[in-house]
Amino acid sequence: MKTKQKQSTRSGFGQAMAELGRNKKVVALSADLIDSNKLNAFIEKYPKRFFQAGVAEQNMVSMATGLALEGKIPFACSFGVFMPMRCLDQIRVSVCYNQTNVKLVATHCGLATGEDGATHQALEDVAALRSLPNITIIEPCDYNQTIKATKAAAKLKGPVYLRLHRAKFESLTGKASLFKIGKAQVLQRGKKITIIGSGPILTEVMKACKELKYKPEIINCHTIKPLDSETILKSVRKTKKVIVVQDHQVIGGLGSAVTELLSEKYPVKCKIIGMQDKFGESGKPMQLWQKYGLDSTNILKEIKSLVK
Repeated sequence: MKTKQKQSTRSGFGQAMAELGRNKKVVALSADLIDSNKLNAFIEKYPKRFFQAGVAEQNMVSMATGLALEGKIPFACSFGVFMPMRCLDQIRVSVCYNQTNVKLVATHCGLATGEDGATHQALEDVAALRSLPNITIIEPCDYNQTIKATKAAAKLKGPVYLRLHRAKFESLTGKASLFKIGKAQVLQRGKKITIIGSGPILTEVMKACKELKYKPEIINCHTIKPLDSETILKSVRKTKKVIVVQDHQVIGGLGSAVTELLSEKYPVKCKIIGMQDKFGESGKPMQLWQKYGLDSTNILKEIKSLVK
């Protein structure tokens, strides 16, 4: 039996950029992380539209802002711990406050960053950005969806944050799957409980749900901000129970966004699976997910604790 090819979301970004380069307004910037951000193909095709900022993320965001004000569509790329975390001031004022058309791209997010360890595992980035007005936050679940998300981000006027990952995973969506910013994707129609997630961690959700005798409703909430309230509320009114799974701190991420919505509109039993206010450590992505309870075994355990 032929196994499915595993690919990273950052590779999907690289492929999309190589295609987007046909638009002469699209430019790319990197903070000395060309290979890691998968910009090689874009640079090879369009070398005059690439800007190397060096290890200076704050400068890079300011450069991207200037390019946007001159009518370009800049994609500023780094690791999630460096952008947004190191240059939050520039993002807040130059990008969000001024609503400049800058696309912020962070790879190496979450525990799935793996061996690079706690200093390079962005686990607070969504929390930092979600409180800022005017920014759209997207975390695609796989390679195919990242290509679509990157192209959609280029078309959207205004600040966008793309949260991407280093590790390789099987795709959950096909090349023909629809993608729309702000519209969550229902991966599986079901009953008894709604499971909401974003990013490649959804592969563990799908694996866990195969062990159940019934089909839960599974929502790929790729757009964390603005949240698709309509899709979430429609599902939760049917199932009456929710689990949110995220490769991020339980504080301030997708889980917080969902529970804020439900507390006002439709209070139900809810559980957030994520990092429990801790830093990560070095290890294989799957080993880390297992240790910190983000793997399919723990997800299954939490589902069974809510659905009795």
